[in-house]
Amino acid sequence: MGDVYIRHIELLGYEKRFFPSQHYVYMFLVKWNDLSEKVVYRRFTEIYEFHKALKEMFPIESGDINIENRIIPHLPAPKWFDGQRSTENRQGTLAEYCYALVNLPHKISRCLHVVSFFKVRHDDMNPVTDSQIKKPEVFLLPKDSKKNLADITGPIVLQTYRAIADYEKSSTSEMALKAGDMVDVVEKSENGWWFCQMKNKRGWVPAAYLEPMDGPDESEEQDPNYAGEAYTVQKSYTAVEEDELTLKEGDTIEVIHKLLDGWWVIRKDETTGYYPAMYLQKAGEVNTSVKSELRNRGAPPRR
Repeated sequence: MGDVYIRHIELLGYEKRFFPSQHYVYMFLVKWNDLSEKVVYRRFTEIYEFHKALKEMFPIESGDINIENRIIPHLPAPKWFDGQRSTENRQGTLAEYCYALVNLPHKISRCLHVVSFFKVRHDDMNPVTDSQIKKPEVFLLPKDSKKNLADITGPIVLQTYRAIADYEKSSTSEMALKAGDMVDVVEKSENGWWFCQMKNKRGWVPAAYLEPMDGPDESEEQDPNYAGEAYTVQKSYTAVEEDELTLKEGDTIEVIHKLLDGWWVIRKDETTGYYPAMYLQKAGEVNTSVKSELRNRGAPPRR
């Protein structure tokens, strides 16, 4: 029951890198069964080698014995020269491939080969770079790309945010910050954690520690859900501001508005107020590692 497996793989887009020479890497948001989410970077040649090995491991499911038995999705071979156009055009195929991969029978989708390939590597968190060479250009897949995978953005300039307070990381997937640090935001998760990059560093940061450099970003937030969504309090918190709520670990509440700054509007009985999103977990979900990580972590600042 303790096996590690992938729940979902989402293609975020790709990066054009310039060190040690110009090349392209795809960005994947990998969601694991312990509810953690990691961003990994893979070149297409790596993905194709992974795909070939997977087919060799499962010859029946790959259709090598009888084509009618094939369930492993197809993946085109790399071109002799993979430029930006082929990198961009391949995104639709890769997105569909990842969706099909995680929905294969468990003996395939949860095998060690799949799990190992998408696990975070050292260079996912600390990519090799050179300060003398310009930083990577990021091309993100639009949110509604399932309807139109050909509608790719870019090149784009990622939103730049400033750290409003020091933040000490508590795991290798996070990134420490000092007040005044400038970061580029790659991915905004509704749970209040954003995936950021700063020079050659990458990692998750609580959104509440960041403020936008170019105006508010409320337009990206979800609309309020006045019916409420059931969540459980994972860590007690005593209100500091008048508009915050004091709750105890184990309390059940309703989330009304998931704000991107990491402070959600919640309802407890007839009382409504703000509460740190990082201290909440969707009702019915079990993740004991979250509690241990929160033990010594204070509430994020209010923006």
